[in-house]
Amino acid sequence: MKKHREAAHAVSIAVMLGATSPALADHGDDPGPVKSLGTVTVTGGRPTSLPSHIPTTIEGITGKQVEESINASDAEDALKYFPSLLVRKRNIGDYDHAVLATRASGTGNSARSLVFADGILLSNLLGNGASFTPRWGLVTPEEIERVDVLYGPFSAAYSGNSVGAVVDYVTRMPTQFEAHAKVSGFRQKFDLYRTKDDYDGYQASASIGSRAGGFSWWINANHLDNDAHPLTFATKVITTGTPGSAGTPVTGAVFGQNPRNQDQWILGTGTQTSTEQDHAKVKVAYDFTSTMRASYTFGFWKNEAFRNSQPYLFDAAGNPVYAGTVNIDGRSFTIAPTEITQNRADMQHLIHGFALKTHTQGLFDWEVLASYYDYQRDLVRSPLVARPIADSGGAGRIADQNGTGWGSLWLKGAWRPDGANGMHLVDLGVQYDRQKMRTLVSDTSDWIFGGAGARFSAFQGQTELTSAYLQDTMRLGPEWRATLGLRAEKWQASDGALSNASTTIGFPERDDTTFSPKAAIAWQATHEWVLRASLGRAIRNPTVSELYQGTISTGTIVNNDPNLKPEKSWTSELTAEYDLGFGVARATAFFEDTKDALYSQTNVTVFPNVTSIQNVDHIRTSGLELAAQATEVFTRGLDLAASLTFADSIIRENEKFPASVGKWQPRVPRWRANVLATYRVDERWSGSLGARYSGKQYNTLDNSDPNGFAYTGTSKFFVVDARVRFKYDRNWSASFGIDNLNNYEYWNFHPYPQRTYMAELKWDY
Repeated sequence: MKKHREAAHAVSIAVMLGATSPALADHGDDPGPVKSLGTVTVTGGRPTSLPSHIPTTIEGITGKQVEESINASDAEDALKYFPSLLVRKRNIGDYDHAVLATRASGTGNSARSLVFADGILLSNLLGNGASFTPRWGLVTPEEIERVDVLYGPFSAAYSGNSVGAVVDYVTRMPTQFEAHAKVSGFRQKFDLYRTKDDYDGYQASASIGSRAGGFSWWINANHLDNDAHPLTFATKVITTGTPGSAGTPVTGAVFGQNPRNQDQWILGTGTQTSTEQDHAKVKVAYDFTSTMRASYTFGFWKNEAFRNSQPYLFDAAGNPVYAGTVNIDGRSFTIAPTEITQNRADMQHLIHGFALKTHTQGLFDWEVLASYYDYQRDLVRSPLVARPIADSGGAGRIADQNGTGWGSLWLKGAWRPDGANGMHLVDLGVQYDRQKMRTLVSDTSDWIFGGAGARFSAFQGQTELTSAYLQDTMRLGPEWRATLGLRAEKWQASDGALSNASTTIGFPERDDTTFSPKAAIAWQATHEWVLRASLGRAIRNPTVSELYQGTISTGTIVNNDPNLKPEKSWTSELTAEYDLGFGVARATAFFEDTKDALYSQTNVTVFPNVTSIQNVDHIRTSGLELAAQATEVFTRGLDLAASLTFADSIIRENEKFPASVGKWQPRVPRWRANVLATYRVDERWSGSLGARYSGKQYNTLDNSDPNGFAYTGTSKFFVVDARVRFKYDRNWSASFGIDNLNNYEYWNFHPYPQRTYMAELKWDY
């Protein structure tokens, strides 16, 4: 009965507004004559870089719709109501854990999706996990012209990291002089354990741009200052304490249970982040002719973050206790100096992007695209001594990632062998991608101001992917369109090395060559009905950190495997789409079969057991996604959008960890649903009400963590958001919104935000 109630809860959200999807892009007809064959036409501005002519699932939302309907403080908020997508955003300005999850990939699988902005890669493919989030901060909400999402690895133009989805942000480029300014403020009321406080922040941005003749330019600057709620907690399982009177008697510990339903004490908080972020972007473009354009983008992102902590424990004199041996209710526990602690981050990242392209829509168009993302400065300072000594300095460590970054060179073309209105559109291209990682951890005598001293540890390495692809989208008559494609990839891993204080171990180079076929077909069954089918193979190669991060013990590497196999997935979907007249409704059955999935797990077949990144032999996912959108429904000015997703994602084989066989894939819930209603009262007033639901899920491969409502747990949730916008005149507008209106307490390893109020004032010229 419990499962049935959970399913009913999810279904009710979709039924409430009629199974719809968020802000779908209009459907177009290039290169075929039938508008419903699953292609996308972008209205105004520059088109998406996605291969929108492929007859497969693509969803989109415009910047205007985001501004009207969504409380968007960060670029990733634009994805909040897309079918089957979830961004694990823990706080406003979350720069290192806001990972994208898709239909068959959880928020621990960051390398199974691709995020671009104007063709520049924002995805951090240096690793796979929560700390390898896309660089969302290089796009601000107010510069978004539109966002499009291609579901699945069905285009040969993208690497196997597209197995979940490809997200493409198209940012503004003016056609005449324009200027914008916005200031916003936010406050979160947070109450958890012994932490009860308000956390405030503000954001200010300004943009200006123009076009004169063939030259256009755009400058955008943004400043964010935000205090976030605590994200981590120091805990002790009660049965691990030693009975007796040893240790300093303390009070204030909070009783609770961990995800395994073991009784525990919560001793204090950590990672209570105060962050200041500065973003600046300059874009210039020049049209040499009406069909050839060159463009350059320079982005700057600076972040200074201080992560504080709060003790819950106090001794008999009322002094806070941060570390040492303590006694709680007749048991002694040892608290390490790094458990209730703090750290500081100082980061400055740069991005460059250059494109030269033609857009004749004639026999052949081509594009050269080059980009580079540079960790110009990336320092994290952490103490080794306990508070309060650490508040003013003391011994610590500095993690330095200078020299880390990624780059790409892409040469691509679109060939119409029988002319602009012919039967074929052939996409072809070659691509080179490189991810380079450098991490040096050094001891320091003063963790706040001191310089780097002796090496404590280090690791480095790089991966390269050289690819070529060819795909043909063809008309097979007025009612049929099909795409056939093939991608060839040569992957290399090199320069790998792992060090401790005295030893460095290098790794041999590796390379592998693979081929990934793609296919899709669409049939216009009637004027209202379109049927589509897609199939694609994806090879997701191991990342630098998966290969080379580890620990050296007595001259031997004990917890990494430089011989990891790549993930190999076959993904397919079957879609039926119906033109409602006032919108579109879609049902998509999706399937994914993955061999050698990459996960951190314990190999129980060796002694002693080894926990590391390993290959999970076989995961199979099948599911159903219902999505649609409706405009001017029920009454004038009301737009409705929603989606409902069911996913059955099961571990089928896992020789190294048999306890996981038959269990759910981590962080892939059975049920997900979104609803968004936007109502325009008149030309001045508009409002929106949204709801987001995710069902039960697990954080472990063996599903041994049934209690999701605890630190390190992953819970279900039901969250309601609201927004009201008032446009005073053509220049001034204001909005007020509330995220998590119902103040739902939910978790994804860390606690998500509780009720958050947002207000903004905007000026446009």
